[in-house]
Amino acid sequence: MVDEEYAEEIQDTDPQEPEENGVAQAPVQLARANDVLPTDIHLLPVASRPFFPGQAVPLMMTAEHWEPTMKAVAETDHKILGVVLVDSETSETAEPHNFRRIGTACRVHRIHKQDGHLQVLVECLQRFRLTDWANRTTPFVARVAYLPEPEGPPSSETKAYAVAVINTIKELLPLNPLYVEELRMFLDRFGPEDPSHLADFAASLTTSSKDQLQEVLEIVPLLQRMEKVLVLLNNELELARAQQKIRRTVEEKMHKQQREFFLREQLKAIQKELGIAKDDRTAEIDKFKERLEGLTLTEQAQKRVDEELTKMGMLETGSPEYSVTRNYLDWITLLPWGKHSKDKLDLKRARRVLDRDHYGLEDVKKRILEFLAVGIHKGEIAGSIILLVGPPGVGKTSIGRSIADTLGRRFYRFSVGGIRDEAEIKGHRRTYVGAMPGKFLQAMKDADTANPVILLDEIDKIGNSYHGDPASALLEVLDPEQNSDFLDHYLDLRFDLSKVLFVCTANQLDTIPGPLLDRMEVIKLSGYIAEEKLEIAKKYLLPRQIERAGLDKKSVKLDVKTLRALIEGYARDAGVRRLEKQLGKIVRKVAVRMLEGEETPIQVSRDDLKDYLGSPVFRDERKLSGPGVVTGLAWTSMGGATLSIEAARTHSFNRGFKLTGQLGDVMKESAEIAYGYLVSHAAQFGADSAFFEKSFIHLHVPAGATPKDGPSAGITIASALLSLARDKPVRRIAMTGEITLTGEVFPVGGIREKLIAARRAGIKELILPADNQGDFEEVPEHVSKGLHVHFASRFDDVAPLLFKD
Repeated sequence: MVDEEYAEEIQDTDPQEPEENGVAQAPVQLARANDVLPTDIHLLPVASRPFFPGQAVPLMMTAEHWEPTMKAVAETDHKILGVVLVDSETSETAEPHNFRRIGTACRVHRIHKQDGHLQVLVECLQRFRLTDWANRTTPFVARVAYLPEPEGPPSSETKAYAVAVINTIKELLPLNPLYVEELRMFLDRFGPEDPSHLADFAASLTTSSKDQLQEVLEIVPLLQRMEKVLVLLNNELELARAQQKIRRTVEEKMHKQQREFFLREQLKAIQKELGIAKDDRTAEIDKFKERLEGLTLTEQAQKRVDEELTKMGMLETGSPEYSVTRNYLDWITLLPWGKHSKDKLDLKRARRVLDRDHYGLEDVKKRILEFLAVGIHKGEIAGSIILLVGPPGVGKTSIGRSIADTLGRRFYRFSVGGIRDEAEIKGHRRTYVGAMPGKFLQAMKDADTANPVILLDEIDKIGNSYHGDPASALLEVLDPEQNSDFLDHYLDLRFDLSKVLFVCTANQLDTIPGPLLDRMEVIKLSGYIAEEKLEIAKKYLLPRQIERAGLDKKSVKLDVKTLRALIEGYARDAGVRRLEKQLGKIVRKVAVRMLEGEETPIQVSRDDLKDYLGSPVFRDERKLSGPGVVTGLAWTSMGGATLSIEAARTHSFNRGFKLTGQLGDVMKESAEIAYGYLVSHAAQFGADSAFFEKSFIHLHVPAGATPKDGPSAGITIASALLSLARDKPVRRIAMTGEITLTGEVFPVGGIREKLIAARRAGIKELILPADNQGDFEEVPEHVSKGLHVHFASRFDDVAPLLFKD
């Protein structure tokens, strides 16, 4: 039975005239298909791709699912099976709603069962359309209507498409030899004059998706089908060409590499026969011997090298031991045994280099020049370890580089901050996989001289863990009495580090181990005051940022007022690193304005800073005042700072003393001492002795989120308590010093940093411990100028200075 809709369509069409799609249709004989093919057939779902009429296809299926279906087909007289594409993942999970509408009727020729699978050979005969279901479960049975192939001679347009299809297939044949066998099988059964089967055959050749192939199967009008097939063929042709190109490129590359390999091997063989070339092992040994010619090895090192060279000559090049030995000799021969650069011992040149690279820091430069002067008298500079201590951004690392430039030595820098493994210092044992020397021998190799300047950055942040104690490992390196025979674990030979000038940097001394600190000459770098920052910004930082941005030197202008406002509002810290970052922001924004067409030079005024940098980061410190409020001076790793201390009487129900502000243990003890001293001497300083007996006093240090500690706030706390007890505000005066239970004022550290912090806060009158008078006199004049300093040895000297007459 033929599909009624399709039968009506071709009955209404004149067989001598083309349809709308241009295909001439031959007269259709509706009864012929019914005579041959049954209307009710068993269905076999396939999930991979559809089959086309004219093909002989082998099928592989699981016997468990499809043996009943195949038995039912075998018991029929016609042996017809309907193969239909399904949308499910596998054919075993297919249900009636998964079946496509159009399928292919096939005759089963052979069924063979093996290892739980059925091997079935089918011959695809004709398209059909599902019209109804007879059995909706396995084995599936459906009623179908057959779609006959067009008969009669093809039209000229159809022939043209057929020729185009054949020509495209011919182009595919050289690109994929697999098509040759399939084409031969097709020509054995059909001829080029059969365009319908030609279109189906061409579609089956392609690797198109199952949806594209099903679309071809469902197109019955021949001309439309051939148009679709020609598109798929052309896509296949482009894909085959691309694959061929890739394959050809890969083959050419492989052939080239193989050819070069054979030529190199032949060249080696010829050179070896002529005596003008050596094998790899001999070449490596000769390379090491050549390196040793310019070196002065110790007796122990020379003996070890000879032994390793002898061993290397006996080992096979592919053995692991050969690789270990070669790497070991490579390191030994790359170290600068006995190679020293000549020092430039010129004090005037040294002064010029230091002044060129750094502004201010006169006391630091003076210490460095003294150090160099001693070396000039001795004729060499060796056996010294300089430790530069100061807040971040004050130029410690750059001073180390300037020292190397001054001496004309090689410079090598590495950070020891966070190092937890002593193998980083002294190397790994050679027996370990991936073993290598420590940082110091790596520095010697890179510097290529035995007397470089080595900068150890952040030495106060060196770690300690179960891997070892790297700080203790540094003792051997930095001790002038020991480092002439420094022993690295990897090298296992003594190497002389006594000619190296070590420069270390740190933010503070507290965390540096005592034995390590004892071997260093400490040079302290305090923070910069505003006037120094101003000169540094004008002479160094702004020109450097303009150069980095690739701008003309005169394209950006910042006057003194603008720079001063920038320093006070955005870069008030001790160093100049934040100041340089802010200048970089301004220069980048100026670069944008220049590209937008603004004329140069661009003047940045004080009022423009908010547009360039946002609101000021630092604001004038709030001047806390009133009874019980006193300003203290503190030292931090970031430089000096002012510290307000507040004391208040909470209630009079009972006596007590409470501390807040995240104070450390040392500062808590200072507060307890100050409280105890003042309670016992209240009447002496004009306070009511009964005040403390009936008062619960709360002492607070503002900025409670910031930890505070240190033995320098004793007299400040005592002054705040005295001010509270007398109910009188303290004059605008800042102070620092520790107090004892007997009222003695003890000295403190960081005097220069604290003076700078007072100047920054605009406080001109200070109280310092009398024992710190020598430290004050060493402070540069530009720091101490304009400051009125009182020196106190007891709290009796402090109290009269607190209140107005």
